[in-house]
Amino acid sequence: MRVLVVEDYVPLVRSMQKGLEEAGYAVDVAEDGAAGLALAENGDYDAIVLDLMLPKLDGLSLLGTLRAKHKKTPVLVLTARDTVADRVRGLDLGADDYLVKPFAFEEFLARVRSIMRRRYSGTTSVVRVGDLVIDVAGRVVTRAGKVLVLSAREYALLEYLATRGGQVVTRTEILSHVYDFRSEPASNVVDVYISYLRKKIDSSGLPRLIHTRRGLGYVLGEEP
Repeated sequence: MRVLVVEDYVPLVRSMQKGLEEAGYAVDVAEDGAAGLALAENGDYDAIVLDLMLPKLDGLSLLGTLRAKHKKTPVLVLTARDTVADRVRGLDLGADDYLVKPFAFEEFLARVRSIMRRRYSGTTSVVRVGDLVIDVAGRVVTRAGKVLVLSAREYALLEYLATRGGQVVTRTEILSHVYDFRSEPASNVVDVYISYLRKKIDSSGLPRLIHTRRGLGYVLGEEP
């Protein structure tokens, strides 16, 4: 999943970026509201983390512009102002959740997962594909009752395929949502990680769940 962080306090930006990347997310950063709006309008993000007090364009104005243009990307607002009026205004403009600074990173990560989950799969934290069970909240994956050990990037790829609900997902979409082009520039990175994932998901003689649609992309699901 790809996350946009719009925050001008550099130490916090670096901390959130590092933590999100270690959790398997691809991360883009903007350190002012104008740059954040440009990225949010033109990019395809799974979540936006948005500070309110930003140079050039404040966070609430950015949020209002996005919603006025019918951009439905989930937004987690970060603020040092914990007043009811601020929270109500942000929620009325279309924020999905609020987090007051300072905060524990574990809570921050849980809230990011929560707004993504609401977008793709409602309120449930468990996705089932045949005998494959993905606990999104706990980031635990089992197949036929056996726990599978996945790397952060493998898990991110699997979760993205699962959120698409049996639809064919193109390589371009996977690259856009899952991979960090700075650290994974190889042109065949999608095929490589699909291969890694298949070795763990479709092993031990179990029916295949990851299917190639030649010329189109990949789909996660049971064969009809």
